[in-house]
Amino acid sequence: MRRVLITERPDWRTTAEALGFCFHTIEGEPYWDERAYYAFTLQQIEDELEQPTNELHAMCMDMLVRVINSEQLLSRLGIPDTFYDLIVDSWCAGHRHLYGRMDLSYSGLEPAKLLELNYDTPTSIYESAAFQWGWLEECMALGWLPAWADQFNNIEDRLRDLFASLQIQAPFYFASLQGMEEDKATTDYLAGIAAQVGIDSRYIALEDIGLRGGRFVDLQQRPVTQLFKLHPWEFIFEEPFGHAIAASGTRFYEPAWKAILSNKGILPLLWEQYPRHPNLLECYLDSEPARAVPKGWVRKPFFSREGANVSLCTEKGTALAQPGPYGYGPHVLQKLAPLPCFDGNYTLIGSWVIGDKAAGIGIREDDSLITKDSSRFVPHIILD
Repeated sequence: MRRVLITERPDWRTTAEALGFCFHTIEGEPYWDERAYYAFTLQQIEDELEQPTNELHAMCMDMLVRVINSEQLLSRLGIPDTFYDLIVDSWCAGHRHLYGRMDLSYSGLEPAKLLELNYDTPTSIYESAAFQWGWLEECMALGWLPAWADQFNNIEDRLRDLFASLQIQAPFYFASLQGMEEDKATTDYLAGIAAQVGIDSRYIALEDIGLRGGRFVDLQQRPVTQLFKLHPWEFIFEEPFGHAIAASGTRFYEPAWKAILSNKGILPLLWEQYPRHPNLLECYLDSEPARAVPKGWVRKPFFSREGANVSLCTEKGTALAQPGPYGYGPHVLQKLAPLPCFDGNYTLIGSWVIGDKAAGIGIREDDSLITKDSSRFVPHIILD
């Protein structure tokens, strides 16, 4: 695994905006950053990222079944008991899921370590699937990369096959909150893939979904029977319309059972079930979240995203913390697996799971050990 400097394409911003990738720059700083790339060997990709991702996903699904069958474990995850039946029923009814992203600490020298699961509302899929593939093809055409270079990126093909397998005949609504540019781009990308296989894909703002006679409807009062919502289940459980879901007749993507896997409370359960697994980190429920983080550990809320409200202390005693809106509720303490540092850039691997199979990676960089929503996305290649 190497970080390699490369010339950025002179017109990539124009290309990005023409494709709808308008959040390539955040507050004047690059989000998409193609001034460097990461190079992996095929063995690193296949044996040290793809295979562990598949194994970890299988372990997570096994843990999911254990939680589904235990109210005690559902309670440990801080899930409101009024939604136990919704979650269990969504699993027992075979509600399909689409995708998820594992965040891994990996340097190319040691086994990848699972930091957390983004299995309900993961973003950065467009950058991972489409824009970095376009970068690869253009750089090879320009002669900047070898013609035999490749990329671990089957994301779009897997998504297309998955949507086709759903055999959805009714209109499929894709929803996000108004004013959230990245979320809208994510829903637009997924809706576009669904449309390629003949699905009637429609966008609707979450705020515009109504409730009529116990059924969810769009602005024209048409029923919303298939809904991808880029909105966390833990928020929905606290919102008024959450209690209408069970009787609404709407099939949700991601399904309610994803609330189990997207919850960081799953991490201690995985450690209990698979102690000392080479791709897991020691992790426990934090019984004293007000105390200072011990050296060599990380504190995370059950419900948080993009590094918000994460705090850590290095083995040398350096403390870091990221503010955010998720400081409430239970927390976990996880053994610190410091992100590798390349030329002052701390590197996180996002490993994508489409359906139930590893499908590709996206890489984020930051100047800090805590990866945030503003952390840079950097492309990668496979080169032997």
